[in-house]
Amino acid sequence: MSRADSPGTDRRGLTWPQMLALAIGAVYTLIGIAGFFITGFDNFAGMDHTETLLGFMINPLHNVVHLLIGIAGLALARTLSGARTYGWLLAVGYGAAFLYGLFAVGKDWDVLNLNWADNWLHLISALAGLAIALGPVHSATAARGRDTSLRG
Repeated sequence: MSRADSPGTDRRGLTWPQMLALAIGAVYTLIGIAGFFITGFDNFAGMDHTETLLGFMINPLHNVVHLLIGIAGLALARTLSGARTYGWLLAVGYGAAFLYGLFAVGKDWDVLNLNWADNWLHLISALAGLAIALGPVHSATAARGRDTSLRG
């Protein structure tokens, strides 16, 4: 069965879960790259609580995590099943990061150098992952209805 014949896909493009996975993957990839321009590669798991990107605390380890999450999204968004897998990765991974952050923010042992803005972003990312993983996708033919044209 070709990709175009899979339920929820259309010959013209990607499903909304694939597009959302692709968008989230692209954003996290760019954030990971941009983070290294701020932090460099020194003090890899540093917890100095001073280096931020758009109000979010970062360190080189955090940048690597963003890059891995981003690249996974770019790679997995190619198919609906891959996008669903990415959704579960976001939901579980960022759900765990949110729980970690509830206890770690401001602590000396916080190796990801998190703040509360990070926590909220992690919660939103986890919820977006659930949407990707569980959101309904209707097949192109069901969404358009029956073809009543005179095409042969």
